[in-house]
Amino acid sequence: MPRKSLIAALFLSLVASVVPAGAAEEGREDLNKAMEAKLTADSIDDLNEVVRLIESALEKGLDEANAAFAKKLLASTFFLRAQDKINNIMVGIASMEEFHQRRLSALEDLRKAVKLDPNQPQAYLKIARLQLLPGGEGAKAAREALDKALALHFDNPPERAEALVLRANLQEAPEKKLADLDEAVRLAPHAAAAVRARGLALADMDKLEAALADLDKAIALDPNDVPTYESKALVLAELKKYDDALAVLDKALVVKPDNAAVLLLRSEVNRKAGKMEQALADVEKVLQIKPGLVAALRARALLLAEEERFAEAILELEKLKENDPSDLLTLLQLGLFYNADKQSDKAVECFSAILSVDANLWQALRGRGDAYLNLGKHAEAVADYEKALKLEPDDPGILNNLAWVLATSPDDKIRDGKRAVELAAKACKATDYKLPHILSTLAAACAEGGDFDSAVKWSAKAVELDEKHEHGDALKKELESYKAKKPWRELLSEETAEENQ
Repeated sequence: MPRKSLIAALFLSLVASVVPAGAAEEGREDLNKAMEAKLTADSIDDLNEVVRLIESALEKGLDEANAAFAKKLLASTFFLRAQDKINNIMVGIASMEEFHQRRLSALEDLRKAVKLDPNQPQAYLKIARLQLLPGGEGAKAAREALDKALALHFDNPPERAEALVLRANLQEAPEKKLADLDEAVRLAPHAAAAVRARGLALADMDKLEAALADLDKAIALDPNDVPTYESKALVLAELKKYDDALAVLDKALVVKPDNAAVLLLRSEVNRKAGKMEQALADVEKVLQIKPGLVAALRARALLLAEEERFAEAILELEKLKENDPSDLLTLLQLGLFYNADKQSDKAVECFSAILSVDANLWQALRGRGDAYLNLGKHAEAVADYEKALKLEPDDPGILNNLAWVLATSPDDKIRDGKRAVELAAKACKATDYKLPHILSTLAAACAEGGDFDSAVKWSAKAVELDEKHEHGDALKKELESYKAKKPWRELLSEETAEENQ
């Protein structure tokens, strides 16, 4: 007798007490057939037949005990059929519509399963995953399914840990996310995914040293997981331990040589470390591996711009713009580079094109405001800064630039010294009173309000902080003006405007 038949026979003898030989229900024969069919099932068609037989047995009639047993058997069959559908959800798929149909079919089976037998945590876990797929109902529905799963008993601690990690990713409150991950790690201390997830959560909470400890443990548990190396490198870079971060990325490249994502990250770390030549070399290597990769072309443009090679940087982005004129990120970056290269008219064009598509993109409003300021169009600059400020009320750049125009514009109708002081003080506080150009704005605002003693104090502090003389003589000229009890005025020229931003 084949092995499956032996197993089926054994199972049937075990459930004889549930379906007694002398039972008179009409559905008993179909239920017996269903049990044997399920034990020998090895295809979705076999499972379909099991479902048909159980539903037939219930319809024909079973006593209370056998009906309860049949429903549990049907629930487990729906679960198995859903699992088969999930495993094959992408096999031979011809369209997204077909994908959505398969997802819904699996979801329908799982919902039938938990309706018949609510004590199925694995079914709720799979429901959550299906809800997070394209076309699903999203995070809220997934979270509800996970809450139901975790309210039940799990025989398998690693599986419960998996559910906790998934729910943690959907938690809005950092403390709740960390609580789920702490429990997941407790249940499955050797599960690299749980440890890694907690490390990332700790990093998001700025608990960087604790994050590093978890990421190191995750690497020890799974030395071949490249994303963990990337995450560790990001944390080290945040701690300004650039050489350590680069060493970690070198290890990641040993695991997976010529990985474009790792090379781009190493380029960024090199950039932050001031190693521009190495940063460019990494980007060039990526473009050899993946010619035309948009992320690499953008990275190269940024590196060129940081070396003030604006013409080359702009040329890179203009090529991207030609390939995809609707790419707002390219337009945004291009507008910023045009501003930096004193081509403010072209910057206005870029930012206006973005705002015609998304009127609430505050970065574009701030960028166009800067361009208008460079062009001496103060009323237009103020209008854009005001809109940007409503969208991003705590951004120090917007606060500073709006305060500067309100304090220094030659147009009496635009100046508002009192508000300029409020905005500039908020910008200074947000930057810990450490940025000279923002202290310069506070000084200008104080001078506009007639408080020249405060203007001299903040202006002198700005000069003191400008150790590398990044602002040329502009800050010193402002200080001399305040000492002479003269407020500062923004001239209607691009060069002067740039000096005073």
